Amino acid sequence: MENLFNRYRNFTTLILVLFAQLVLLAYQVKNNKDVPFLRFWTVSAVTPLATVIEDIRSGVAGFFENYFTLRDVRTENKRMRDELGRLKLENHFLKTELSSTERAKSLATFSAQSPSKMLAARIIGTGTGANNRVVFVDRGSAAGVQKGMGVVTPDGIVGKVLAAFPTSAQVLLVTDPGFLGAGVISQKNHVRGVLKGLNYGRCKVDYVENEQKVDMGELFYTSGDDRVFPKGMPVGKVTAVRDGSTVKDIFVSPTALEDSLEDVLIILEGVNQAVPDHQEPAKPIYLGPDPNPEAQNSGSTAPLETAADKVMDRYKDIGAQQNHKYGLNPSGSRPIDFNIKLNPEAAKGPDGARPVVTGKPAPAPGEVLESDVTEEVAQPATPPPAVPPAVKPGANPAPTQTNRPAAPAAPIPPRPGAVPPAAAPRPGAATVPPQHE
Repeated sequence: MENLFNRYRNFTTLILVLFAQLVLLAYQVKNNKDVPFLRFWTVSAVTPLATVIEDIRSGVAGFFENYFTLRDVRTENKRMRDELGRLKLENHFLKTELSSTERAKSLATFSAQSPSKMLAARIIGTGTGANNRVVFVDRGSAAGVQKGMGVVTPDGIVGKVLAAFPTSAQVLLVTDPGFLGAGVISQKNHVRGVLKGLNYGRCKVDYVENEQKVDMGELFYTSGDDRVFPKGMPVGKVTAVRDGSTVKDIFVSPTALEDSLEDVLIILEGVNQAVPDHQEPAKPIYLGPDPNPEAQNSGSTAPLETAADKVMDRYKDIGAQQNHKYGLNPSGSRPIDFNIKLNPEAAKGPDGARPVVTGKPAPAPGEVLESDVTEEVAQPATPPPAVPPAVKPGANPAPTQTNRPAAPAAPIPPRPGAVPPAAAPRPGAATVPPQHE
């Protein structure tokens, strides 16, 4: 190596001198961003190496940091999962308690409104048979429960007590095939029958003649004939009706067993109630188009007028123009003339008066019109001819008024305030109206 350096000493010295000059030039010369080239080159050469070193350092530091941190996070996560499970159980328990409270409140309200004496009980177990529909309640003979008592809910009847023990009782549901003998009556057609239990959560109403009418969806209520359930308790809704060989086949879905049973009422002393009246559902009513759409479009709030209202308004307008007051004019006054036509183009006055009536003006009080005098003179009253009575054969006819000369007609008294005519006109003579002074 030393021989190689001594052999190329001059060349090596030249390279070192050129490199030193280049470094000095790079230190003195700056780029367009006022940064020396020496610094620019140095940073560009060192940056990749520094990036690699920093990535290695951050990866190693993060690994150890996450390792020690995740140990605490894992413990915290387990604690939070336990807390969440506890809160879920507590929430479920509170919801159950709230539901039980609402059911107990509804049972208490129903028991208070019902005239029958009832005892609240809770279902604590069910029967083991596949076809048996039997449940156990937490009330027994110690609380006054006896065999044969009815069990109901606010939605309808549930069953009857099959056996009573000191602290519990066994209840046979209405859907059990062994349940027999509950008198029922339909709400709409008042058809009486006997409720029997069937499988699959259904019941059957037996002993209803084919001639009697039962509608689909009709409700059945207890009739009180069995002396177990008082009259007026809901039973169920008709799901199927068909005619049988001798009696109808009526299938009923019990309303009390539509939801799960938890709380029931045991009837200690039953009191009959009236069966609710059947109410037909409201039917749609056709409403025609608006008879006065223009008033509705214009935003007017005036009431709609019928043909009778328009005639009444016309009569009022005619009476107002003739100074006629309906029911208040004295006896002998001039009657109102309804043949006058109203001018439809006349506008109302500033005070809201009715339109002006076309034709003759209304007479003032005490004024006599020419037409009144003419009618009185030109049309004298003549009595109708008398009809002679029937004469029997062989009898002498008695003198009647028809054989006598007719008496002159009495003159018509003039109206109050009218000027009497000079003389009555002869028959066929022209009538000349009198002149007013």
